[in-house]
Amino acid sequence: MDIFSILTPLSIVLVFTGVFMGIIFGAIPGMTATMAIALFLPLTYALDMVEAIALLIGLYVGGISGGLVPAMLLNIPGTPSSLCTTFDGYPMTQKGQGEKALKIGITASIIGGFFSLTILYFFAPILASIAIEFSSVEKFLVILFALTVIASISKGSLLGGVFSGVLGVYLSLIGMFPDNNTLRLVPPVLEEQLYYGFALLPVLIGLFAIAQIMQEAEEGMKPAAHQNINLSKNKKNKFSLRIFNGQIINTIRSSVIGTFIGMLPGVGGSAASITAYSQTKNFSKNPEKLGTGEPEGIISSESANNGLIGGALIPLLSLGIPGDSTTAVLIGAFLLQGIQVGPLFITTNPELWSGIVSTLIIANILMFLLMFFSIRYMAKIVYIPKYTIYPIIIVMCVVGSYAINNGVMFDVWTLLLFGALGYVFMKIGIQLAPFLIGFILGKQAEKYFIDSLKGSDGSLTVFFTNGPITIILWLMIIGSIAFAIYDNYRTKKTAQEETITKVS
Repeated sequence: MDIFSILTPLSIVLVFTGVFMGIIFGAIPGMTATMAIALFLPLTYALDMVEAIALLIGLYVGGISGGLVPAMLLNIPGTPSSLCTTFDGYPMTQKGQGEKALKIGITASIIGGFFSLTILYFFAPILASIAIEFSSVEKFLVILFALTVIASISKGSLLGGVFSGVLGVYLSLIGMFPDNNTLRLVPPVLEEQLYYGFALLPVLIGLFAIAQIMQEAEEGMKPAAHQNINLSKNKKNKFSLRIFNGQIINTIRSSVIGTFIGMLPGVGGSAASITAYSQTKNFSKNPEKLGTGEPEGIISSESANNGLIGGALIPLLSLGIPGDSTTAVLIGAFLLQGIQVGPLFITTNPELWSGIVSTLIIANILMFLLMFFSIRYMAKIVYIPKYTIYPIIIVMCVVGSYAINNGVMFDVWTLLLFGALGYVFMKIGIQLAPFLIGFILGKQAEKYFIDSLKGSDGSLTVFFTNGPITIILWLMIIGSIAFAIYDNYRTKKTAQEETITKVS
């Protein structure tokens, strides 16, 4: 595969831009890779698909990697997956080894990133070649399985997460019914504006940018604390690749865990980081030192953290299943370009598939170069005042939403509506990630359900008697629901035990 025959000079510039902006979003507490991708989606409408994906993959890699900066310097995870990075990264900074800690994390990140990329390159086409034989029945069951992921990613309340997903499906069905072109769930005064339903892009940006800004505004956009961050280095605290001597097994094991958990829809980056860190502690020769500023812990967390990226793209590209809010937003980017991710994606879009792999290679290299050799300057990103950057973001959101459909003012109102709804959702317990997954998959679920019934003269038995793949998919659905119920029970039990411990 010749990278430079696939990516144009503009694509490479866009990867660089994406990685750089992603690092900034990941490094500023309160701003995430998901927000970055949602915010830059309008720009992709004017680009071809390879160039668009170059920008978005750059944002994804940079956003996830940038989370280690505040995790190590401020003890604030920039992304959920950098949670365990705080355990040893921040103590190293307190010891005056901040730059050393950052470079350890950056080096572990590129190792994890390339490991997961290798798995993506070989595994996704195999999975897609199996799924390419799916009929509308299997496609509906795959989407149903994806919707059960909603239960798995529900945070704090299983019932609340399920309700959020159902609400997303409900709102996705607003507009024209495809079988007879009649309108449904649309007030008469909005029939013209909502004929095709709510536009995806303003919904995405409203939920993940406007709502977050409103939340931050309520809490107060104060400058970052810990202004005197010690990045001093001397011979004793200088970074060296010798630090990784004896950590090869730890690095590989953590990369495997991150990639594997990334492949499981709905489990999430924080689970990858925590699982890898706990396994490192189990196999460590000095487990009591972990949490006091050990490179071993940083290597574990960051290699799992970036291993998540390639793993999460496997179900996304081969089955069309978004595992979290970030990959759900990436699906939005493909839909804007008129491309359907799923079993046929790799075989029908070989150039784009090669472009994604090439982009991931370049993005990881650029991430490493940008952060490793300029980390003393990149670390100052944490000081950018939110009250300066957020007004600029709001203007970009409005302009992007207005321009996406060549100047439709209703899209701006949609942006503001879902921004306000997202803010209210956070207050009343409706979860944004399950809502968004339901919103994106709702119409597809309806389409394949109707197609399946047409092919079976309206008999529901077709969903249970269409071959061995159907049985396997039902087992996966049942397993996903069972895991969600068990995980919810375990979380509540742990919370109760912690409460009893505090009281006693």
